[in-house]
Amino acid sequence: MSMINNLRAAVRPTRTSRLSLRKDGGAYDATRPAEATTAVVDCAVYRDGVRVVTERSLTPHEAIRQVRRDGGFVWIGLHEPSEAEFSGIAAEFGLHPLAVEDAVQAHQRPKLERYDDTLFTVFKTIHYVEHDELTATSEVVESGEVMCFTGRDFFITVRHGGQGSLRALRHRLQDDPELLAKGPSAVLHAIADHVVDGYVAVADAVQDDIDEVETEVFSPGRKGTPRGTDAGRIYQLKREVMEFKRAVLPLVRPMQLLSERPMRLVDPDIQKYFRDVADHLARVQEQVVGFDELLNSILQANLAQASVAQNEDMRKITSWAAIIAVPTMVCGVYGMNFKYMPELGWKFGYPMVLTVTVAICFGIHRTLKRNGWL
Repeated sequence: MSMINNLRAAVRPTRTSRLSLRKDGGAYDATRPAEATTAVVDCAVYRDGVRVVTERSLTPHEAIRQVRRDGGFVWIGLHEPSEAEFSGIAAEFGLHPLAVEDAVQAHQRPKLERYDDTLFTVFKTIHYVEHDELTATSEVVESGEVMCFTGRDFFITVRHGGQGSLRALRHRLQDDPELLAKGPSAVLHAIADHVVDGYVAVADAVQDDIDEVETEVFSPGRKGTPRGTDAGRIYQLKREVMEFKRAVLPLVRPMQLLSERPMRLVDPDIQKYFRDVADHLARVQEQVVGFDELLNSILQANLAQASVAQNEDMRKITSWAAIIAVPTMVCGVYGMNFKYMPELGWKFGYPMVLTVTVAICFGIHRTLKRNGWL
């Protein structure tokens, strides 16, 4: 992670409304404690880039009260909260109902939206699934989601899926107090950088799978011809790449906005580092688009090889049918049993007919083999 030199703590407590609207048009009382929730993975207050140590774990209500009294910001991490579990936190921080609904339901496209003084960002995390052999049913990538609410004095992450834990990332950030001193936007950058770095690693692993399939498609088979591979494996890999593509491509525009457009909730010093994330994402985007096109070409080549193999079999069948047609025709003629047929009374007629038949069949076989049909 990039080091930021000469950073100064610039986070100031901000005043928020005591009442927040609910979806049904009513109001949450922000003065009451937020609901206890088992979905909270971690809740901590950071002041001047250092985690404030407390005797016990803080509730979101206690954390935001401490921040608004003493300064700093609170970072709350949740994992797959229900609507009931998230409603109290949403009321405490004045989160927009539309963003709350997206965060609870998940299955959202990567995006960046602004609701009053809150940025709502959706990232899709991608994890490469290790496998000994790629099959027509292999799972290559596994996706999850991380929703981020960025405010002046709070940062909330809502994670969906079994992968993409942020615990190690939180510890790395806590080891860099100069970075954390820049406030919630520093955490947003760290998560974006973490997600995109995951894309880079997955892209390298998927490239190996594609190289393996490509080698099998064009590797020599019988008589030096490409042997091809199972089309189901190629199609399955293409489907997994499409899932990867749905995570990467929609994120390009949000990263451009974060890196180019000034935003009140993003520190100018942090914004510079979003450019590096956007550059890495652009490279991954090119790779994923290239994967899709390459797999299309491999699939078409594999189907073409299957057609060529079928044509080869049909030519062989046709060639043997032509050879067998000669004795069939001769036997058919002499099987008509007419009384006055040539050579019926000649003692050399039978061996002569067999000799002529074998000679014609041998000549046809030589001709077909010379022309590559056999």
